[in-house]
Amino acid sequence: MIRPADTLNLAVIQMHVTDQLQDNVARAEAHVRGAAKAGAQVILLPELFENLYFCQVEREEYFELAHPLEGHPFIGRFQNLAQELGVVLPLSYFERAGQAHYNSLVCIDADGTLLGNYRKTHIPDGPGYEEKYYFNPGDTGFKVWATQFGRIGVGICWDQWYPETARALMLGGADFLLYPTAIGSEPEGVESPNNHSMWQRAMQGHAVSNSAYVGAANRIGTETVGDLTQTYYGHSFLADYTGEIVAEFGDTEEGALTQTLNLKEARRFRAGMGFFRDRRPELYGSLMTLDGVTRRE
Repeated sequence: MIRPADTLNLAVIQMHVTDQLQDNVARAEAHVRGAAKAGAQVILLPELFENLYFCQVEREEYFELAHPLEGHPFIGRFQNLAQELGVVLPLSYFERAGQAHYNSLVCIDADGTLLGNYRKTHIPDGPGYEEKYYFNPGDTGFKVWATQFGRIGVGICWDQWYPETARALMLGGADFLLYPTAIGSEPEGVESPNNHSMWQRAMQGHAVSNSAYVGAANRIGTETVGDLTQTYYGHSFLADYTGEIVAEFGDTEEGALTQTLNLKEARRFRAGMGFFRDRRPELYGSLMTLDGVTRRE
């Protein structure tokens, strides 16, 4: 049994992405090495960093970017890297499993072991974010992994907007929450309140209501896919267990944000706040329905 960690050093990576797999993987590896050299023990890369955010458009050829977990073209490389550096790597990738396709993430422990696979639960469908065309809804349930540096709960991008995701991960025993992301502008002519401040506030709320540290890693840069162009707004950040942002990038910076998390202090604060003590799950039946009506036998 792994003893609960008292502290750990967390890094979130912000980076630009091209349409060349090897270029992106090499850049991601360089960022991981830099973060590890700075003392990071858990390092989060952005969502689907292996290629441009192809979900801007619906094109059959982009299904060719997906690969099975077994024999994957770069996950083994990051397993070796994790083992070499002694770091934990939650790693986003486009998964093919039989005839299904998923937006997935594996957690690689500090000895290179694959701890498990998570498939994104909430799949968006809107202009510039046509993920329902590509991805089946995740079937793994929410995952919490006991790593050498603490228990990690991870949601993927659209998952980060849902308080249910954060609460389920915390109920599963997570010490802190991580969200790899690919988010930015909407296509021209689409009216949307989407901006980095609202995006951050949603996750800061999860930090507050769960008394938990939160880290989010986003991409940067302008990407053209088909006839659409979007700019990803960065603003990767780390929030403490009171919801305060303690480290943040802007919209063009590239690199690693690193912060020491005092997990022991957060556990004490969480217990004292009483959010988990005062829950009333027997009254939350409507959360198990789509229309909000609790049905009784």
